[in-house]
Amino acid sequence: MPPKPTTAILKKLRDVMKNTKYVCQNLQAYVIPSCDAHQSEYIEACDKRRAFISGFTGSDGTAIVTEKHAALWTDGRYFLQAQQELDENWILMKMGITGTPTFDEFLADVLPMGSHVGVDPFLMSFDSWNTLFKELKIKGHSLVPVEKNLVDVIWENKPVRPFNKVDCLQVRYTGKSWQEKVWDVQKEMQNENVSALIVTALDEIAWLFNLRGSDIQFNPVFYAYAVITLNSVFLFIDPERLSSEAKTSLENSSQSNMNLKFCSYDSIMDRLKNIINEKNEGKIWISKESSYALVSLIPEERRHLHITPICVKKAIKNEQEIESSRNAHIKDAAALCEFYCWLSKEINNGNVTEIDAAKKLEDFKKLQNDYVGPSFETISSSGPNGAVIHYRPTEETNRKVTTEEMYLCDCGSQYRDGGTTDVTRTMHFGTPTAFEKVCYTLVLKGHIGLSSAIFPKFAKGHRLDSFARRPLWDYGLDYMHGTGHGVGAFLNVHEGPMGIHYRTYTNDPGLQAGMILSIEPGYYEDGKFGIRLENLGLVKEIKTTHNFRDAGFLTFEPLTLVPFQAKFIDPSLLNDNEIKWLNEYHVTCHEVIGKILEEQGKTEALQWLLKETQPLG
Repeated sequence: MPPKPTTAILKKLRDVMKNTKYVCQNLQAYVIPSCDAHQSEYIEACDKRRAFISGFTGSDGTAIVTEKHAALWTDGRYFLQAQQELDENWILMKMGITGTPTFDEFLADVLPMGSHVGVDPFLMSFDSWNTLFKELKIKGHSLVPVEKNLVDVIWENKPVRPFNKVDCLQVRYTGKSWQEKVWDVQKEMQNENVSALIVTALDEIAWLFNLRGSDIQFNPVFYAYAVITLNSVFLFIDPERLSSEAKTSLENSSQSNMNLKFCSYDSIMDRLKNIINEKNEGKIWISKESSYALVSLIPEERRHLHITPICVKKAIKNEQEIESSRNAHIKDAAALCEFYCWLSKEINNGNVTEIDAAKKLEDFKKLQNDYVGPSFETISSSGPNGAVIHYRPTEETNRKVTTEEMYLCDCGSQYRDGGTTDVTRTMHFGTPTAFEKVCYTLVLKGHIGLSSAIFPKFAKGHRLDSFARRPLWDYGLDYMHGTGHGVGAFLNVHEGPMGIHYRTYTNDPGLQAGMILSIEPGYYEDGKFGIRLENLGLVKEIKTTHNFRDAGFLTFEPLTLVPFQAKFIDPSLLNDNEIKWLNEYHVTCHEVIGKILEEQGKTEALQWLLKETQPLG
């Protein structure tokens, strides 16, 4: 598919950058971030302004338009995709590559001294705003808030924001009532001498109130804000959006002295000003990842700029959330075994495309109890498309899945009983080359190395990243994406504040028992193939021979139970401990998923599973 033509769109944007109807002074540059007003990673169509202006559809990236230039920054997951989707007007800035300028360096190079750089203050976090503001000031430029989003001004037929029904997630799945969660948060507020907590992240609001929605595709969240004080709770949502069960749950606030008040979603700015003025003593707690527009309302001396207590509490799953996640992964694995069994046979007919495969996988998943839908758009990629790390098949790019090439499938599910999954397997249904087997086995070695790692409590994720990369490094290979991300409980498939990455996470509290993270090393040959092997792992405590300073140690328990393809493995590259781990993992897959497939009468899938879980010598 040819890139989206952007010449006319860029001209319109540059015109409004000089139009005093929309800006207080002429802008020499305009910044278009990827996120929405809640700094969400995954956003709805109405907020995809960067995609509209540039044509680049990846989930992460920032566009900057000046009077003569248009540049887009994105990371290694999207280099190939961006090259394919950007037209000749755009300069691709490859983040993480030596020599790639930062925003301020680029602007300092192309702008005249004293230039004004505009941005929608709702679409940039306070932390990012402060950093860019200071960097631009040093170079003689100013960062200015633009009240009316300029992309919205020129966006004809812009999609409307959805306001879908919001449902209640029952306590038997959440493990705690929303009132108990609020009490826990209020205790944290008292400890920090905080009079109010402002919550802007959509998944934090959904988790806190045990509510789930569908305003953003694949993410069971809804547009809302919340403010918690020591004696009141303000929820910025139209009550008419709530299902009868959700209303009943929230109306119980009177019995628990919660003093819950509903406010209009669009009244957040005015109501927040009033709340700040009324609570004229004590700090106001807000994450520095919240928008500059909201944080700037709080007097500087009253700002308590830290990640919210909800963020960490949400990441550490309780026993019921863990049990729900285990059940979700069992159901998901059963569907995937059916899918790969079907594909291994159907591929010989020569008619299966990437899109066909993705649709068939969805059909199998729909047969599982409490299945809601995908947790992200399925990455179904054959041959060279697998090298595009976040590839999604379209009618223009759709390839056949054949016995001559690798097939990479990265998929996830949302289950109403409390689980979110994310799993990637790479398969070859013919005969892989010796080099392909080496690459696959090195990725598998990295996966096993991290999955079996033992590490101290509160170790930061960046300390573990090399466990997954070392086998590839030994061969002079690597991959340009993170190794692991947190995953929610019937929530967002990407969840902070922790992660496993070669970069540090600013708010990383350290790994703790109960967290769920992905483990997903990979290797990609541009224009040829892609390999990624991903499980979700539960962080759990482990007994060690010694216990340095009584710190306590942790490891991972695999939640994903889908076999790795034996024909793709070069056993000579695995040591005894790696073979032992793999065989024990396959025994678990065999016993747990085999039992489910047998109960469901899935005889062919069961036979496929038994074949794929034979011990490796």
